[in-house]
Amino acid sequence: MSMLIIADDLSGAADCAIGFASAGYRTVVALEASAQALDAHAADVIAADTDTRRLTAAEAARRTAAAWQALRVPGRRLYKKIDSTLRGNWAAEVAALQSLAGLAIVAPAFPATGRTLRGGRVLVHGKPLEGTDTWKLENAGRAADLHAMLAEVGLSTAQLNVDALREGGQALTARIAAVAASGTQALIVDAETSEDLLTLAQATTQMDQALFWVGSGGLAREIASLEGLFGARAAEETTSASERQREEQQKQQDHSPVLVLVGSLSAVSERQCAMLRDRAGMAELTVPPGVLRDGERHADWAAWQTRIGEALGTRADLLLRIGRDDAFDPAEGALLSAALAALVKPYFAALGGLIATGGETARAMLSAAGIGSIELIAEIEAGVAVGKPVATCALRPHLRIVTKAGAFGTDHALFAAWRYLHEAPAEPVAPAAPAAAGTGLHDSA
Repeated sequence: MSMLIIADDLSGAADCAIGFASAGYRTVVALEASAQALDAHAADVIAADTDTRRLTAAEAARRTAAAWQALRVPGRRLYKKIDSTLRGNWAAEVAALQSLAGLAIVAPAFPATGRTLRGGRVLVHGKPLEGTDTWKLENAGRAADLHAMLAEVGLSTAQLNVDALREGGQALTARIAAVAASGTQALIVDAETSEDLLTLAQATTQMDQALFWVGSGGLAREIASLEGLFGARAAEETTSASERQREEQQKQQDHSPVLVLVGSLSAVSERQCAMLRDRAGMAELTVPPGVLRDGERHADWAAWQTRIGEALGTRADLLLRIGRDDAFDPAEGALLSAALAALVKPYFAALGGLIATGGETARAMLSAAGIGSIELIAEIEAGVAVGKPVATCALRPHLRIVTKAGAFGTDHALFAAWRYLHEAPAEPVAPAAPAAAGTGLHDSA
């Protein structure tokens, strides 16, 4: 058995897949969902980024279905990664997969990050999702009701509440089997704790019915934690996560600069940048969005490229951010990220490490560098994953890449990532619930 994760942005793909890497399975995140691109990867888990967050619902559905059709093989299970705060075209994508893969087990809760589900409604730190800045920015006036959102795309639904879930065992599997036999297309599962998600994982991984999972990183981590998930072959051939991390630390002898790219404008990212500046003493440049919108046509483009080159040329680390102006539009995130990557591209070969906040930011930078896939190595904290290029990169074969969703993680997240890349592990941080979703360009969870 193997697992295919289909995600709609890169940081989400890494966040969802990192639980499998931490459990010791070889896990690859790919920027393209094509069999030709992934044939060479002998991975237990493939997380494919379809990059559909900003597409129309129809195109997102088409691209998602095409990814599963291209990459499905006997024994491969399907996990549709969705944003825990229901951003993007998730419902249309689930509908496109349901006719191909069976009953959708929909459980977007991620209790470790404050996202829970009750009555088919998402709560963020106990408060309705509709009250968050992110939801108001993109879905003003719309209810964050999973049943209604799935009904809009033509799927019939059923509800499994927490009390029924916690029965566990044969009673739970019988309930789910009955839903599948009834012809219902999506089962929405409430969850308030990681133990709830573990109960769901234990039941559904053992069922014979055609089904696939729809969730965030929360349910994926619980599935990854199950013993013998991929059978004896994976258990015998896979290097343990701790051994893999030790190998990485032994290999990291490169003192080239670390570049931190931040596209998110969320309050969470702002606090993370502030801690990074204060503790690492890092230089910071904020590129005006007007420069990025116009690209090489802008009169100041060459000057900004020179400033970035001069900063990195000293072999000092650099925090590079996208600014904000009155013309701000969340939909322009991909355009601004691509332009930021173009500014940095001439100096990419000088980097020893890259930290990218926001899926669009990470994807743009890796695409500019010609890196099509990364193998996940370790998790610094929930949602902050470290990887390395799968194929040897002519520019930087030893580059280490950290991805993090925008409005996600503790205030310590960027500093901890920077410390990891410099082989100076940060002191343990007590688990802290991240702030509610913000208004960043590239927030994801």
